Amino acid sequence: MKIKVKVKPNSSKEKIEKISNGEYEVWIKEKPVDGKANTKLVKILKKYFKQDIRIKSGFASRKKIINIQDKEF
Repeated sequence: MKIKVKVKPNSSKEKIEKISNGEYEVWIKEKPVDGKANTKLVKILKKYFKQDIRIKSGFASRKKIINIQDKEF
């Protein structure tokens, strides 16, 4: 499943807000330096969805496309 995420780095809080079906806004405390914000984003989304997360596109952008992978048993 793919979702669109708008990231707000260097925030004072960390939260996830669903905008519409398949679109989310995520606030993270990390600064967008050396991929730290992307790493934190993956951790937060992995905890939220309880599935494996991969950034599909938008590595250097605030708007990203995220791939949520189903867990295989």
